Amino acid sequence: MEASKPRQVITAGETMALVVPPDPGRLRHATNLLLSIGGAESNVAIGLARLGIPSSWISALGDDELGELILNRLRAEGVDTGAVKRISDRPTGLYLREEVAGRLRVYYYRSGSAAATLSPAAFDPATLHGASFLHLTGITGALSPECADFLQWAATTARDADVRVSYDVNYRSRLWEPSAAQAATEALLPLVDVVFVSDDELAALWNLETDQALEYLTKAGPAEVVVKLGARGCVALINGERLTSAGFPARQIDPIGAGDAFAAGYLAASLWGWAPEKRLRTANAMGAFCVQTLGDYEGLPSRRELDAFLEQIPDLGR
Repeated sequence: MEASKPRQVITAGETMALVVPPDPGRLRHATNLLLSIGGAESNVAIGLARLGIPSSWISALGDDELGELILNRLRAEGVDTGAVKRISDRPTGLYLREEVAGRLRVYYYRSGSAAATLSPAAFDPATLHGASFLHLTGITGALSPECADFLQWAATTARDADVRVSYDVNYRSRLWEPSAAQAATEALLPLVDVVFVSDDELAALWNLETDQALEYLTKAGPAEVVVKLGARGCVALINGERLTSAGFPARQIDPIGAGDAFAAGYLAASLWGWAPEKRLRTANAMGAFCVQTLGDYEGLPSRRELDAFLEQIPDLGR
C-alpha cells in the first residue's frame, strides 16, 4: 500500500550556477548563453519535490548573486533550503558546458567555493528528524579534505538517527584520481543502505564487470546496489535478489542530470512502498524524462506525468 505522506529526503552537497549555450558548438562562438543551476544533490531534491516528496537541500553558498540565483530556483521548486549557510568570503561555484562534435565538455570554476567548506557538524543533527533518507554523492568528497570528512560524519549521523543513507558514486575524473575515489567510496559503503553506480564507474574505479561488482559492493554493506546502464536501463542486487529493468526509448538532447533523476525516481518509489522491480522501472522513467530536455533538472516530471508515462498513457498535447 502506498504511503499517504512520505517522510522527507534530505540531500547535501554543492550546487553551482550553470552557463550553457542553447545550441551545440563552442562556447567562444556562442552569441547568447543560458543561465541556470546544476548540482547532483539539488537535482535529486528537485526531482523528489516535483513528485510530491518533501525534500531539503543542505549546503553552503557564497553571499553573492549566484548564491541568490540558486536559492531562488530551489525555493521555487518547493525544496527546503533552511539549512543552507551563506559565506561572505567564499564564492558560489560556477560551471560551463559546451557540446562539440557530439561530445559534452564541462569546465569547472569551483576551487575554493563556499561548498568546499562543508565539514563535520555543518548542520544540526536535529535536521534529520523525521527523514527517511539522507542522499549523498561522491562529488562532495572530491571537493576538499573537509568535505570528505563531512561525508563520513553525515552518513554516521544519519545512521545514528535511524535514517537510511543513499549514495551515488558520481565519479568525476576532473576532480580526483580513480584510486582516491575508490578508497573514499569503500570507506563510506559500510554506512550506506542504497548505492547507485554506473557501469562506466565500475570499470574506471574497480575494473569489474557488473555482476562481479554487484557482489563486491553488497558485501561492503549496502543491501541495495543499483547499476545504471544508461539507455539500456539498469541492473540491481536488492536484498540478495538480482533484478534487471529495460530502459525507455528517448530522444537524447542533454544527458547531464539523468543519473540524478534516476536516483530521485528510485527513492520516491521506495517511499511509496513499491516493489523493487517497479522502483527500477520508475528510476529508468525519470532518467528518460531528464535527457529529453536541455538542463540538469528542467525536464523532470510531476507525479501525474510520471504515472501517465509508467502506464504508457499517451499525451496528445492538446
